[in-house]
Amino acid sequence: MKVIEGGVTAAAGFLSASTAAEIKYKNRQDMAMIYSETPCKAAGTFTTNIVKAAPVKWDQNVVKNSPFAQAVVINAGIANACTGAEGYGYCKDTADVAAEVLKIPADAVLVASTGVIGMQLPMDRITAGVKAMAPKLDGSTESGTGAAQAIMTTDTKKKEVAVQVELGGKTVTIGGMCKGSGMIHPNMCTMLAFVTTDAAISKELLQEALSEDIQDTYNMISVDGDTSTNDTVLLLANGMSGNPEITEKNEDYETFKKALNYVNETLAKKMAGDGEGCTALFEVTIVGAESKEQAKILAKSVITSSLTKAAIFGHDANWGRILCAMGYSGAIFDPEKVDLFFQSAAGKMQIIENGVAVDYSEEQATKILSEPEVTAIADVKMGDATASAWGCDLTFDYVKINADYRS
Repeated sequence: MKVIEGGVTAAAGFLSASTAAEIKYKNRQDMAMIYSETPCKAAGTFTTNIVKAAPVKWDQNVVKNSPFAQAVVINAGIANACTGAEGYGYCKDTADVAAEVLKIPADAVLVASTGVIGMQLPMDRITAGVKAMAPKLDGSTESGTGAAQAIMTTDTKKKEVAVQVELGGKTVTIGGMCKGSGMIHPNMCTMLAFVTTDAAISKELLQEALSEDIQDTYNMISVDGDTSTNDTVLLLANGMSGNPEITEKNEDYETFKKALNYVNETLAKKMAGDGEGCTALFEVTIVGAESKEQAKILAKSVITSSLTKAAIFGHDANWGRILCAMGYSGAIFDPEKVDLFFQSAAGKMQIIENGVAVDYSEEQATKILSEPEVTAIADVKMGDATASAWGCDLTFDYVKINADYRS
């Protein structure tokens, strides 16, 4: 596998565009479009929140029932959530406009929104944005980056990645972009992720690969414990690489899954590391677990602990908070057998052994915890299973950002 420059336009046949529609934000791009030159197999996974935004409902129907998908229209600023039949009708209106200008069926158009809940979309601006983007569709890296920037809300940086692998003697590319900074919590988050590939693969295996992979990627991140109404991951495959279509779980399928995992994990970590107001990406890895499920439960519990997150912000090696979070996770383990380590670019240090603090330097621990990427590793000594979860520190700025988000 080779990591390359780019995002959603890296794969053959995928174009993108962005525009400033002024849906909420002023003087910045706030709409994006992804378009494939040929019809795509489509897969998707969506929020587990019972309160689902209109675009989620629209996309669930397209992914399940449409013969193919070919375009995605995304807006930032207004989530089109809790907007009733009117909001759902606006999804159809958006798809109809895109279908007209792109000359594709309306049920081949996916839509996505992110932003404030409860507000109706200004359809005059959405319509104008769609019409403005269609002539600007472009397959360049710059166009893909522009789209990644346009879908941001409280994000501080664009998030994209692309890789290449060989399938059936052909070079296949998988690229993606995402947004997500707050209201981030399993299972899936206020996150939108769009992954494109020129691989030829059956719709059934495309969906299976995505559904399996989100369990170890997007579902293992948390910023603030709030599961959004709009979470959407879309995966489009147009087959333009020319590889023999993957229709069974063979070696090519496993290679495809590994590349997809790299893309999704990279995007997931970029979101966790850009949590609202955060100063550090915080990774928790559980090793020595008796099962992967046990390891996941323990890792998620620590990553969502507000006290632990606050300690990371303070560069404080307050290991008791980590052990405490593991203890209320619901997973069974022996706390008197746990070893805990902190690790970053500044080094690695053991903090506790068999549940008891070792003689460590607080000064060195603070140095390790002062890096922009920090990892806590807990060994529960019960088996050989492992899992990682990703989050961030909890800062004063998180409260500031969310206290006046609507205004």
